[in-house]
Amino acid sequence: MNTSTWVTVARYHLVDGISLTILPWAILAFDFGITMAVTDAVGPVKHPQAQSGAVFAIYVAFLVMGALSVFRSLPFGLAVGASRRAYYAGTTLLAVALAAVDGLALAVLQVIERATDGWGVTLHFFRLPYLLNGPWYLTWLTSFVLLALVFVYGMWFGLVYRRWNLIGLLAFGAAQIIVLVSGAAIATAAHAWPAVGHFFSTLSVTGLTGLLAALAAVLLAGGLTTIRRVTV
Repeated sequence: MNTSTWVTVARYHLVDGISLTILPWAILAFDFGITMAVTDAVGPVKHPQAQSGAVFAIYVAFLVMGALSVFRSLPFGLAVGASRRAYYAGTTLLAVALAAVDGLALAVLQVIERATDGWGVTLHFFRLPYLLNGPWYLTWLTSFVLLALVFVYGMWFGLVYRRWNLIGLLAFGAAQIIVLVSGAAIATAAHAWPAVGHFFSTLSVTGLTGLLAALAAVLLAGGLTTIRRVTV
């Protein structure tokens, strides 16, 4: 496959640059404003760290972006001559580039948050216990991997919809729920939850990031398998 075609596909997606570059940060800024307003309204924070999980809004936005990148744009991409594999590779290249840039931005904002004692109210908006609470370069790496993972996951959802329509999408989601529920049931029956908890509690952030990267590779392979037979 010609790498120049991958770049062309990635640039093609950026024709709609607002939804890919500005909208996720607009959503996150809105969440940040609400969180700051609520934290300020309740007065001085008695707990030494006011935790917030609202930063996950940008990861949800990446998931949606991944799905839309296939659902909206795949027919036109194939119509102008791009192969399915080239389209998939170019879209993946876009996901990696966006994840790298936005992951770095999240790391910089975390540094600012630390320097300002949590924006003056000990708010941990860009810091999450264990996952996003280390040195800036480790936060960058983890954010990069996680953003790329959810984008690729969204791409797979979009491909499933393109191949099997709504029924297939519902079956795809139901299958994953069944797997998770079955795993939880097996762990409960085997009294394995303490071992599961011990595994994750002793796992380093770099180890967890490695697991997320491996999961992203699995999702990427699943999407590649699906796109081979997609008809538009």
